Amino acid sequence: MARVDIVSEIAGKVWQIKVKSGDPVEQDDPVIILESMKMEIPVAAPAAGSIVEILVSEEELVSENQTLAVMETG
Repeated sequence: MARVDIVSEIAGKVWQIKVKSGDPVEQDDPVIILESMKMEIPVAAPAAGSIVEILVSEEELVSENQTLAVMETG
């Protein structure tokens, strides 16, 4: 199994966390929803696998390229 970081593509605020540790996800499933410039931007799972750890909390400000969660694939 490979560990994969789920990374923010933009700076913004964590609006909603859609998964929890241990949850299975499919590729492109929304994991976290960010809010930036009054728009909702989903952060999707880059592959199928399971969530290992969520590294942010709702309402937290995040920066571009920040790791938001870690998942295992395979």
